Amino acid sequence: MPDDPKGKEQGKEQQPGGLKGVLGHLREITYGMAAHDMTRSALRTRASMEHLFILVTMGDMLGVPILPPYYSLRLLPYAVPQIATWKRRMLREKDLTDAIF
Repeated sequence: MPDDPKGKEQGKEQQPGGLKGVLGHLREITYGMAAHDMTRSALRTRASMEHLFILVTMGDMLGVPILPPYYSLRLLPYAVPQIATWKRRMLREKDLTDAIF
């Protein structure tokens, strides 16, 4: 069937080359050289701040009485999704290589 649109698309092969492909690769290389480290650092800082907030509010789960339980209970519905990962991060063993990476 020569009028079949699927036959026309099947005959074409997508080639990643060309000017758009080169510019895309150049953009990825530039991002990797300039912004990747800053992005990872910002995400690491955000995670540390979230874990510190949960430590301050839910510290009594680990035996660290910082805030009265009333405020912790008011914030509990917002912190429930992160409690499992927070406990795992706070109670795992740490060594020198954790600070490097």
